[in-house]
Amino acid sequence: MALFNAVTGEPDQAGPSVASPSDGGGKTSPSSKEKTTPAADVPLVISVTGQPTNVVVRVADTRGEVLTNGTLQTGVTLKYDQAPLQVVATNGGSLKVVIYGEVQPQKPAGQRGQWFVKAKS
Repeated sequence: MALFNAVTGEPDQAGPSVASPSDGGGKTSPSSKEKTTPAADVPLVISVTGQPTNVVVRVADTRGEVLTNGTLQTGVTLKYDQAPLQVVATNGGSLKVVIYGEVQPQKPAGQRGQWFVKAKS
């Protein structure tokens, strides 16, 4: 999908930002187009801290657009700049989930995890 958008020139605004594990702990330096956003203003950040797990992130509206649907590998961090969002992980214990700067309670290893990110009013 990313290659398709690169070829067609369509902006990838709906998808998450990705930070690789080798870039200094998941932090990326902003490009000339990006502004640094305080953590409390970022609706959702997902980090895979345990075993790889299947994750589905969708916009929680009438269309239900799927932003992420696949297996995320250990060390991957995804950042979402929109809300409301619905998140489901096959192994919730493998994820560190931060919603508007607040770390969510760890789910039990091996159990399904679900989170809901409300839109800020």
